[in-house]
Amino acid sequence: MSSTTQSPAVSARPTDAPSGQRTYLVRTLGCQMNVHDSEHMAGMLEQAGYSRAAAEDEAASRADVVVINTCAVRENAATRLYGNLGQLAGIKADRPGMQIAVGGCLAQKDRGEIVSKAPWVDVVFGTHNLDALPVLLERARHNAEAQVEIAESLQVFPSTLPTRRESVYAGWVSISVGCNNTCTFCIVPHLRGKERDRRPGEVLAEVEALVAAGAVEVTLLGQNVNSYGVEFGDRGAFAKLLRACGTIEGLERVRFTSPHPAAFTDDVIDAMAETPNVMPSLHMPLQSGSDRVLRAMRRSYRSAKFLGILDRVRAAMPDAAITTDIIVGFPGETEEDFRETLRVVEASRFSSAFMFQYSPRPGTPAATMDEQLPKEVVQERFERLMALQERIAGEEAARQVGRTLDVLVSEGAGKKDGATHRLSGRAPDNRLVHLALPADLLGDIDSQVAAGAERLAGAPTSLDDPRLADAVALDPRLPRPGDVVTVGVTRSAPHFLVADAVLDGGAYAVRRTRSGDAWAQRETARLGGGEDEHSHGGAAPSSGPVVLGMPSLRG
Repeated sequence: MSSTTQSPAVSARPTDAPSGQRTYLVRTLGCQMNVHDSEHMAGMLEQAGYSRAAAEDEAASRADVVVINTCAVRENAATRLYGNLGQLAGIKADRPGMQIAVGGCLAQKDRGEIVSKAPWVDVVFGTHNLDALPVLLERARHNAEAQVEIAESLQVFPSTLPTRRESVYAGWVSISVGCNNTCTFCIVPHLRGKERDRRPGEVLAEVEALVAAGAVEVTLLGQNVNSYGVEFGDRGAFAKLLRACGTIEGLERVRFTSPHPAAFTDDVIDAMAETPNVMPSLHMPLQSGSDRVLRAMRRSYRSAKFLGILDRVRAAMPDAAITTDIIVGFPGETEEDFRETLRVVEASRFSSAFMFQYSPRPGTPAATMDEQLPKEVVQERFERLMALQERIAGEEAARQVGRTLDVLVSEGAGKKDGATHRLSGRAPDNRLVHLALPADLLGDIDSQVAAGAERLAGAPTSLDDPRLADAVALDPRLPRPGDVVTVGVTRSAPHFLVADAVLDGGAYAVRRTRSGDAWAQRETARLGGGEDEHSHGGAAPSSGPVVLGMPSLRG
């Protein structure tokens, strides 16, 4: 069942059709699930005939269609949305025919209220009907009035939709959507519905397609991956799925998020330890170290069980890096409860943690609980927890100094990579690593290309970028995004490692990968030098057939 409403006209349809393709950009607020949903939105828009806005236009929010994919987990979600919409209102006034669409969890929650508060919005759609986006945009243009359509249950499994993947070397694969848990602080089950599982064959087929397109890393996504398989009657399905991923030739790294401590079982630990391409990294949400608070949160585990899981994981994988989520200041949390959280964090030795100050979400049981804590109390506890975790993260990172790691080079540069002449990537345990290039390599590149070292930390700007050279001319010391570099770690900080060993003659070796080749081919095509054969299941050309009931873009 879905609800559809129309609002007064928000913009007149332009009298003259644009001379070229209409452009789009998708702005993502929220979790990995939202990031993957945004890839589907982009894929559907390209399938319908839109083209992605140029990087400089994206940065300035200049596009014919701007989609905001919202989150509703945090208290400031609405503030962020309406701040974005306020900025876009002025841009839209100067761009005849521009459309603004709002989707995601906050759209599912607030529905027509968004258009009431921001009448310049053209389309509002929910988490259950991503597939409706192109249709609603076209309908809003044709009718010259806003379209609000919110489905109450999943209409099309998102993974069946076209996808424009952000990365050529790594991809998200949803194994389930929705959640069956009833945590009192969480609004996600209300907005994304009950858990729906994909069949293992469908998941593995998508993974294999990603690998065939050049990916070497895949992250399996679900609100609670450990409950995967319950819907079709196999409680051991997730461990089996991990092992099956281990048989896929060319797949080098498998990750997953997020598990739930209550459902985390030893067969998953065994599968992680015994499957070589499943990485030694684990995100295990703690939320609180107090058993009393966990009970109030309806988290069906206690601190002893949580710590026991971590002990067993580390016994099987001594080098595993474990991360977590923690909420500070849940209603009724006492100083004693908070000290229990500090105790468990100290014992857990997390490599990093996402820490949040509790904020009430309307529609959740916790929002109406007594004993909501004063802001100053929550802030003081939050700062103490931050200081503790920062110390632990620093100590854990320091243990990596002197080790030799295989780093998968990433596409996005670190904030200081241009200035430091480093590249960035991820170690097997998912730690961020900034790595130095051989000094003579940088000298050679600088002599060929102005500011060559800085350019190597970003996207190519011309076909003479040395990373786009053919196999014969490509310097064997020069890694591309998607390639793997073996480096020696020389320095650490709480949130990253530095690998400068090559500057003193230490470990440094580049291994070419299919992903690096795919990245080079994609970037060459983007710059007009050839065709991209690595779309990762992306949209067909705009002149191609229309699928899933989505209209081609009309002029």
